[in-house]
Amino acid sequence: MTIHHPSIVAAPDSPARTLFAFDQLEATFDPALDTLWTYMRPAARPSFNPALLHDFVHWQEDIDVAHGSGAMPIRYLVLGSRFPGVFSLGGDLDLFAQLIRARDRDALVGYGRACVRILHRNMLGLGRSIVTIGLVEGDALGGGFEALLSFNVVVAERGTNFGLPETLFGLFPGMGAHCFLSRRLGAARAEQMILSGRNYSAEELYDMGLVHALAQPGEGRRMVEDYIRANRRRHSAHCAIYEASRAVNPLELAELEAVVDLWADAALRLGEGDLKLMRRLVNAQHRLLDKAGSGNGALI
Repeated sequence: MTIHHPSIVAAPDSPARTLFAFDQLEATFDPALDTLWTYMRPAARPSFNPALLHDFVHWQEDIDVAHGSGAMPIRYLVLGSRFPGVFSLGGDLDLFAQLIRARDRDALVGYGRACVRILHRNMLGLGRSIVTIGLVEGDALGGGFEALLSFNVVVAERGTNFGLPETLFGLFPGMGAHCFLSRRLGAARAEQMILSGRNYSAEELYDMGLVHALAQPGEGRRMVEDYIRANRRRHSAHCAIYEASRAVNPLELAELEAVVDLWADAALRLGEGDLKLMRRLVNAQHRLLDKAGSGNGALI
């Protein structure tokens, strides 16, 4: 099987920028499976820092160009992470604390809206006949969990954990959890999950229908490949079903952005004690980074 790095394709409207060339994302196209494999490679903690969000915006633009031009017949889009033991720890808590102390509501809203615009476009399959797949080979917390809720299919390795810990420091997940979970589980169950602040195993989310396939540790990518091979003939039907599901339970960008506004207001009400708890979590993430650097990555 030959895998081509898609950066060889030049953007027709932007000759100075090469397609799929990013600082914190790694993208390769597999023509045998018509699949664009993408892995996050965050520069520091495995969270959605502003530069990574910027890469995601260009990534989505490049997919639109590559697919629309016929240069890459992308039918499946897979997102995973190269960080050992972690899919994503979510929002940039260091940045949040700085903006809260500076009382910068506009910047908080700007960050949140950048996130939900990316997730909303992903939820729509980028307006193309593309099946999106989240590959979870490590823990997905906060915004990392929220991001996965925008995918058509989630494949998770056994032993991985998912959670929305924001209530532990007086906040709530503002980048889509309410909207996505309410449509998947119902409002009452969604609130229960958000308020609990606890971690859920991949097996628990499989039973809820939020994870669609379970793989043994280290076998996540192989299971995604098997899933694609098994369903390629039904690709058009699957795209139509996902489109119909969105029509039955529509989620407008304005709804996501309204929740972001509420989240920003709630963030500005946090006290110093809440910010100290946030700092403790950031410190735990830094220790995680140190362990991963020494080859012993494990979520703390």
